[in-house]
Amino acid sequence: MRDQPWKFLRRPSQTPPEGDWTTWLILAGRGFGKTRAGAEWVHENAGRYRRWHLIGRTAADVRDTMVEGESGLLATQKKDNPCRYMPTKRKVLWDNGAQALMFSADEPDQLRGPQTEAAWLDEMAAWKHPEAYDLHLMGFRLGDHPRQVITTTPRPTRVIRELLKDPSTVVTRGSTYENRENLAPEFFNLITRRYEGTRLGRQELYAEILDDLPGALWTRDRFKYGEPPRQGETYELIRVVVAVDPALSSDEDSDENGIIVVGLGVDGRVYVLDDLSSRGSPDQWARRATYAYAEWMADRIVAEANQGGDMVEAVIRNVAPDVPVKLVNASRGKRTRAEPISALYEQGRVYHLRGFPELEDQMCNYSPDSYEGSPDRMDALVWGITELKPDRQEASGQFAGIA
Repeated sequence: MRDQPWKFLRRPSQTPPEGDWTTWLILAGRGFGKTRAGAEWVHENAGRYRRWHLIGRTAADVRDTMVEGESGLLATQKKDNPCRYMPTKRKVLWDNGAQALMFSADEPDQLRGPQTEAAWLDEMAAWKHPEAYDLHLMGFRLGDHPRQVITTTPRPTRVIRELLKDPSTVVTRGSTYENRENLAPEFFNLITRRYEGTRLGRQELYAEILDDLPGALWTRDRFKYGEPPRQGETYELIRVVVAVDPALSSDEDSDENGIIVVGLGVDGRVYVLDDLSSRGSPDQWARRATYAYAEWMADRIVAEANQGGDMVEAVIRNVAPDVPVKLVNASRGKRTRAEPISALYEQGRVYHLRGFPELEDQMCNYSPDSYEGSPDRMDALVWGITELKPDRQEASGQFAGIA
């Protein structure tokens, strides 16, 4: 518990707005104090509202940041109405009888059914399953005036854009610099030195919602979401491939290994089914790729071979000797390879099974002149869809059944 009242410590940008609002959307940079503002708002209203939802990006984020974190609910609880954490029941209980259920946006189906009158949602712009918010809204209906606070570093996702247009939303914006005196000097110097003056810094430090990059091959309004056609419990897919764009090294600061699963539906549309990209050793990315191959009953793994093709194939064979592997070589530049795939999106022929924030950010932010690092996820996507050859496939025939 902290003895000094929050109302004397908080900055104006951490002060709840007045008026008749439903959503308080705090869009702020790293280290701004978003978590503290969210936790304090929950405590201040734990008497007015009795049924709460706490929703974070993952179950670990809810536990480690929203509840047990340095600025979470346990650290900021009040002497006159303390709370206790019940991890096995995924609950936080206050002495006055208010209770909060904990949910992970990674498991959106958890939100089917439970109802609430107040909620705290954290880092929503980074949720991999935007439908988690839609399911939350279905149960956000108790009491006379449900309210929620959303604390997040901004990204131009569908949900964030919709909230910004909603007249019942009050938006607070803030930068990392506002909270400088409460941040470790080493952290502040590192993050500002690394990102100040960059496009990413505008988002991560100043909390700007960046519009699509001029001249980029993809814009966010071209992303469509939906499932492939089904036959019972299985997806009807003519072909499925796992595409891999391996990194040059597995060092801590290396690029990621792009691993994207794509399929061609019997309706002639391309479906982006999964994004398993991650940093890691060759053995680790090979295991993730072969797992995806088995999980999605894919036809083959397609791997970019310009950075040591023999090694790439050998690593995959070492993990799964019988998996079909096709090595592809980049004889043209990234933009030239990506343009036909961009055209498919423009024609509305590519659907994402769900939101893939990291992949979509990379696609919209890629420019040959300004992109820092390697667009690994985008490259893997391009290799995969190119391999499907959607312009030359008949929308009929055999398909892989995916549960």
